[in-house]
Amino acid sequence: MRVRRGVQASVGTWCVVCGLLIVGGLDASAQTATSREYQVKAVFLFNFAHFVEWPAGAFASADSPIVIGVLGESPFGAYLDETVQGENVSNRPLQIQRYRRVDEIKTCHVLFISRSEAHRLEQILAALRDRSILIVGDGDDFVQRGGMIRLATAQNKIRMIVSVEAAKAASLTISSKLLRSADVVTASKK
Repeated sequence: MRVRRGVQASVGTWCVVCGLLIVGGLDASAQTATSREYQVKAVFLFNFAHFVEWPAGAFASADSPIVIGVLGESPFGAYLDETVQGENVSNRPLQIQRYRRVDEIKTCHVLFISRSEAHRLEQILAALRDRSILIVGDGDDFVQRGGMIRLATAQNKIRMIVSVEAAKAASLTISSKLLRSADVVTASKK
């Protein structure tokens, strides 16, 4: 695989600023580093809804919600719900769903796969293969194993590692604005 290092752009800056505003508004002494990390990652999930295009068939109707789901043990607590509460994207409300098993996923547009599911990631991805779902995670080898976006944390910063090929295979289009602030992974040419 080859990685193209992204240029810092306004999208990435906006995501981080929003995350910092949320984190800054809370009592830092009562939070762990992990909870702050997942507050910021919740903002990233919300923002992905702004920068991904789904095929028309991904929605039952013109006013169907954009569903952000979490599969497995949720590391977000209430942060994800609080982040999207009352928000709309392209005149669609946002809705949060939590799933214990992949077969529970009926309608979902952005799916965060928890680290608790790492041992069965390949089976999950196979079950979702023909669905237009943006699949996000934060496991060390998430993109290499077939995920679309990895939210990697290093030195107290979160960066996106994106497989455009995996997104295209699911009939999703990721905005170039988002890709400019990401590390884009492509298959190596032999």
